Amino acid sequence: MPSRVPLPWLAPLAAALVVTTAFAQPANRPANRGGPPAPPTPTPPAVVAPTANPTPPPAAPPAAPVTPPAPVTPPAAANNINNRPGNPPANGATFGLPLAGLTEAQLIAFADGREDFVQRETPATGLGPIFNDVSCAACHSAPSVGGASGRTVTRFGHSADGVFDPLDALGGSLLQDRSVNGVPRETIPASANVVARRVTTPVFGAGLIEAIPDSTIVAGTLESKPPGVRGRVSVVTDVATGALRIGRFGWKAQHASLLSFSADAYANEMGITNRFFPDENAPNGNTAAIARFNDGVLDDVTDPADGRSDTDRLADYMRFLAAPPRAAMNASALAGERRFAALGCASCHTPTLTTGRHPVAALSEKTVPLYSDLLLHDMGALGDGIVQGTAGAREMRTAPLWGLRTRNALLHDGRARTPDAAIRAHDGEAAAIRDAYLRLADAERQQLLDFLNTL
Repeated sequence: MPSRVPLPWLAPLAAALVVTTAFAQPANRPANRGGPPAPPTPTPPAVVAPTANPTPPPAAPPAAPVTPPAPVTPPAAANNINNRPGNPPANGATFGLPLAGLTEAQLIAFADGREDFVQRETPATGLGPIFNDVSCAACHSAPSVGGASGRTVTRFGHSADGVFDPLDALGGSLLQDRSVNGVPRETIPASANVVARRVTTPVFGAGLIEAIPDSTIVAGTLESKPPGVRGRVSVVTDVATGALRIGRFGWKAQHASLLSFSADAYANEMGITNRFFPDENAPNGNTAAIARFNDGVLDDVTDPADGRSDTDRLADYMRFLAAPPRAAMNASALAGERRFAALGCASCHTPTLTTGRHPVAALSEKTVPLYSDLLLHDMGALGDGIVQGTAGAREMRTAPLWGLRTRNALLHDGRARTPDAAIRAHDGEAAAIRDAYLRLADAERQQLLDFLNTL
């Protein structure tokens, strides 16, 4: 069974535990499961500094052929963040590290979850029968593992007389555009008159977002806002607990916890059935096409030693992942920060929220500089037309802006390549603030953009 090599920031921990080669892998988990080998340990105290456009490790051959993906990914050149005009490179900033102040056990959980996050699934380990990609890191990759990318997924449905039908019986609303050999690829049904693309969102600092109390997000609806700006909470049933919670993850704030977010992505993006999503997805609802996969056995098994599965480990990785680091501020950026507030941008892109008391000290009562109120807003023509949970067709969650300088596929569908283009596309509740931005002098707009490029 292969060993796990400690990541560079775990070298002191490994020494303290007198572990010189690896963390042991639980006996009941498939060895390497088709994933890339663990990275070698550099000489301490070196720190991994991911590049602006990392090259993912090569995939191991799948156990069975898979149908190639539909061409929905933007051109490869768009994935290079340095292609964005005026974008400072991420080189020199360290993304993808664990939160400061984690215990040794929490650091091990982070490393264990990261291994699952980069692991490339195959049909032998549960991939499919229909899916969108083979690992979490295949989409969450830039500027390091846990980040965003230009990869898009497709949602579809039918809208008539103000009523939205997600076309569940035809495989909606999420399209899985790949399939294992012998299973037909899912397609957009002819009855769908709403089709939306959504880009991958980063999960840096996700544990901090999860630790923000529901009451704090609710309080944001009561704060004074510019005329026309409202915002409301997304109330969801948390899949992991069955409790009503305030959603905060996803473009429609459709998840409240990282465990439910992890389980949903595992099942619906990779086809890995788990205790929260036990049923295989069928292409356009054609259950006969996947009859051989319906054996009643979950792909994601629970380790009897600790009662945890890969779904839990993935949630741990995201929970313990540090927030994206800020770039240095110059005089222009400082002026732009003041203009950001004066225009009213901060009424939705709230600079900071605060976590509540938490059993994990690294997450307890921390300031979270996410630049989002985590509320749903009516974005007018910028809405994606999809009704999801309590979010309407025109409503989208305020996208957190931290880590903005590492992304150039902006807005929910990646249509904007620069912050300037993204601002110009704002509509609905943000229309008046957009118009105020457009009235700024060129130098004033540049100050605001310089500020955004420090996030």
